[in-house]
Amino acid sequence: MHLNLRRLESLFVMELKNEQGITCLIDANETIGGQNKGFRPMELLAGSLAACASIDVIQILRKKRILLGCYEVHIEAKRKESVPAPFEHITLHFIFCNVISEEQLKATIELALYKYCSVNASLSDEIKIDYTYKIEE
Repeated sequence: MHLNLRRLESLFVMELKNEQGITCLIDANETIGGQNKGFRPMELLAGSLAACASIDVIQILRKKRILLGCYEVHIEAKRKESVPAPFEHITLHFIFCNVISEEQLKATIELALYKYCSVNASLSDEIKIDYTYKIEE
């Protein structure tokens, strides 16, 4: 993996680019001079956890020949009030539109989030990571 980060504007507006040329804007908090023009690094980290788990959830369901209708993950994250301010708790709220048993869904999320998700495996064990799920009609 090779990424490139460069500053676009002062103070903190930056562009992250991958090897395929895909970009993402990153900015700092407005309280220190950010301009609200991009994701903050901690937002990207929490979003990366949800995206990684989601890719694994979808892969597992595909292997079981279960096609998803709608799919969303809402993320709630709490950070410590310290410097640095790491996450202390992240909850992923999975929302599915499909006919699937709750037992099968729970087993799929557990496998995806706790066994296969590389982002989760890369985070500190001090961060409590849990989930909820809902099946909508």
